[in-house]
Amino acid sequence: MGEKLYDTAETEERIILVGVATSSEEEVEASLEELEELGQTAGAVTVAKVIQNRERIHPGTYIGKGKIQEVKELAEQYHADSVVCDDELTPAQYHHLQEELEIKVIDRTVMILDIFARRASTSEGKLQVELAQLRYRASHLVGERTELSRLGGGIGTRGPGEQKLEMDRRIIKERITMVRRELQQVQRTRDLTRKKRQENSIPVVAIVGYTNAGKSTLLNHLTNAGVLSEDKLFATLDPTTRKLELENGEELLFTDTVGFIRKLPHHLIQAFRSTLEEAKYADAILHVVDCSNPDMTVQMYTVYETLSKLEIGDKPIVTAFNKIDRYEADEALKDLRADKTVRISAKYGNGMEEMLAAIRDVLRGNKVLLERVFPYEEGAKVNRLRKYGQILEEDYRNEGLYIKAYLDREFLYLFEEAEEKQKEPWEE
Repeated sequence: MGEKLYDTAETEERIILVGVATSSEEEVEASLEELEELGQTAGAVTVAKVIQNRERIHPGTYIGKGKIQEVKELAEQYHADSVVCDDELTPAQYHHLQEELEIKVIDRTVMILDIFARRASTSEGKLQVELAQLRYRASHLVGERTELSRLGGGIGTRGPGEQKLEMDRRIIKERITMVRRELQQVQRTRDLTRKKRQENSIPVVAIVGYTNAGKSTLLNHLTNAGVLSEDKLFATLDPTTRKLELENGEELLFTDTVGFIRKLPHHLIQAFRSTLEEAKYADAILHVVDCSNPDMTVQMYTVYETLSKLEIGDKPIVTAFNKIDRYEADEALKDLRADKTVRISAKYGNGMEEMLAAIRDVLRGNKVLLERVFPYEEGAKVNRLRKYGQILEEDYRNEGLYIKAYLDREFLYLFEEAEEKQKEPWEE
């Protein structure tokens, strides 16, 4: 008697994408293409796309009655499992649309949260994803009504925030409080790590950019970081910091941050604020742009808009136009918001020296070169100068120790003022 075999492979979820064009249909088409990529990353296959032109999104059902019927027929024709809307649905839209279509309805936010749930590997990442999921569920609890204990598999049913689907608002609120408390502890640890980095005076460069622009590939090329690098959206979720020693002995710390995306859910920006704030405390920002992407301009705008939401606008910026080996247009590559721009290929290593030179230039924009001979009895000053400055040269001479170093302008001002007062600036 032969043994019965069971297929345990996860079947691909078949989805229909739906968007509403209130102004430019081309923008919605591009957004749905990105949503299709998100679906692929989440393990789904897109079987149809529907766009409705309207003056405004329908307040009750997202799309009009005619389009609802069209989507319903397409779902039957292609045996679709889910309908994915390109905008975040209100509780009423979610409830009414699911009632009309009689299949699972999710939105862009749920899709992104599902991918984040898959990608999170560290305890902090998992906590941040759970917090975003809980906040989303709390705001949409009324819309789920009898579907609170949503059963079945597929997108939107995975992750650390899915373990108690029957949670009511009170339980969700209590869990949010607990997760926040745990994240605050993680935040304190991150702050201590960041403070130690600042005390070491090694400049920190935060790598930011649209998702799949090549940030992780670049970090791997520079520092052999071993970060997961795939041609998928949000391949890397947890931040990674690695040190790079330049040929002249200078050191730089590069921090890879989570990729940005258009219509990035508010819940995620809030949950990942501590991670994204790595850019806020960096000395410079390296903005990686996929110049081979036809939506490059929109993606650059999305990155700067997200940085603005995080109140990060005062950092020197080097924009690296990546994937230059695939750039075929004749137009010049420009970023008017950047202090410097370079062309690179993170995959093949082209333009790395020019990029590092540009980073060094912008980092020194707020620094001054100090050359001074310190009497040997002022060893304490020299030690603190080593700690807070960037030493380029030291030479032991008869009259004392010759130091050549870069210092922040503010620090130099305090230092020279202290010379007059015979007081150490770090004692202020």
